[in-house]
Amino acid sequence: MTTRLTWICHGATAANRTASFPTDEPLEENAPGQAALPAPGRADTVFVSPALRARQTAEILGFDAILAPSLRDCDYGRWAGRPLMSLHAEEPENFALWMSDPEAAPHEGESLQELASRVAGWMNEEMPLGGHIVAISHAAVIRAAILNVLKAPPAAFWTIDVPPLGMVRMTHDGRRWSLRF
Repeated sequence: MTTRLTWICHGATAANRTASFPTDEPLEENAPGQAALPAPGRADTVFVSPALRARQTAEILGFDAILAPSLRDCDYGRWAGRPLMSLHAEEPENFALWMSDPEAAPHEGESLQELASRVAGWMNEEMPLGGHIVAISHAAVIRAAILNVLKAPPAAFWTIDVPPLGMVRMTHDGRRWSLRF
């Protein structure tokens, strides 16, 4: 039984524009690129992160989506809503630790290792297999999914760019996941 999984990153938000850690914020009105919405095709099942920006993206795409708590964004703890540049200046050691150690959570939120485990668990245990599934989520979640498929080291997380409304396709043949280009 083949499964096609299409990941779609939510649309642009103020946090994208200001390079800040996100909060549960809405999509920006008339954000660049929003006019060129992705065309994921027909889906058998659509899952969405509980975050407002993801639910709004699902609505814009015309999907009646199922809330999937495991698809929520990384918990950025006390860094939520803060610009990356200010954190880099105010907490350089903590910021460097978070960027270099996937098990670290100096922001008192979720570590990248915890995020990766949650996403892999959803893909391998929670998500039903078969047909075409669309998952509307966040850049960090999609990066974690890519690492899971490639069995790549956690340091590769920072080398993957997922823009707003970016789309990544994967397949599962009953034995393993593959990226699909």
